[in-house]
Amino acid sequence: MTKTYVLVHGAWHGGWCWRDVAANLRKMGYHVTTPTQTGVGERAHLLCKDITPDTFVTDIVNHIVTEELSDVILVGHSLGGISITGAADRIPDHISHLVYLDGAIVESGQSVFSTMPPDIVAARRKLVAEEGRGIFMPTPPPTAFGIPEGHSLTDWVRRRITPHPAGTYESGLKLVHPLGNGRPRTYVVCTNPLKPISDPPQNRQAHRSRALLEGHSAYP
Repeated sequence: MTKTYVLVHGAWHGGWCWRDVAANLRKMGYHVTTPTQTGVGERAHLLCKDITPDTFVTDIVNHIVTEELSDVILVGHSLGGISITGAADRIPDHISHLVYLDGAIVESGQSVFSTMPPDIVAARRKLVAEEGRGIFMPTPPPTAFGIPEGHSLTDWVRRRITPHPAGTYESGLKLVHPLGNGRPRTYVVCTNPLKPISDPPQNRQAHRSRALLEGHSAYP
C-alpha cells in the first residue's frame, strides 16, 4: 500500500511551503497532501481574532476526514506541531505516525507562548499590539527562516508569507487524551542552523521531545 503523508506548515506559511518536499515524495511514489490552515496562505482572507489552536486542529482533522485518508504519516513543522498533536487526539485511527519537524509541543491547556522564552513572547506581543491590530503577528523577512538575501528562494518566500493569527500562540491547546494519544511519534531536531528561539542541546524543548519519544523507535 502506498504511504500517505500529510504535511502541516508552520507560522506565516501555508501548504505552498512544502512544494519541493511534496514533489520529491510524489516522485518516490507516495501520496502527499499539504493543507493550508485558516487565516494564512491562500486562506489569508479568513484572518481574524477568533482563530485559535482548536481552529488549526479542526482544519487538519477535516482535511484528513474529508479526503478519506487513512494510515497517515502526519508531519508538523514548527507551529504545525500543535495541529498534529490535536489531530491525533481526535482521530487516532486515521494516523499511523506523528513526525514533529522542529515542532511545537504543548500539553493540554498550555499555549505555545507558555513554552517560549519570555523575551521573545514579549517582543511578539508588542508587534501584535503595535502593528497587528491586536489580531496578527506581522510577517518577518525570509532571513528569519534561515533563507539569506539573494538566495534563489528568497523572493518566492517573501511573496507568499502572510500575517499569522496571534490567537494560535495565545490560546491553550485542548486535549482529551495523553499527548500523542498512543500514536508512534518521532521528533526531528534541526541543529544546523539551530532555531534562534532554542538553546543548544540541553534546552527545554529537547527534553520535552525526548520525553515524548520515550519508548518509541525513530521513524526511518
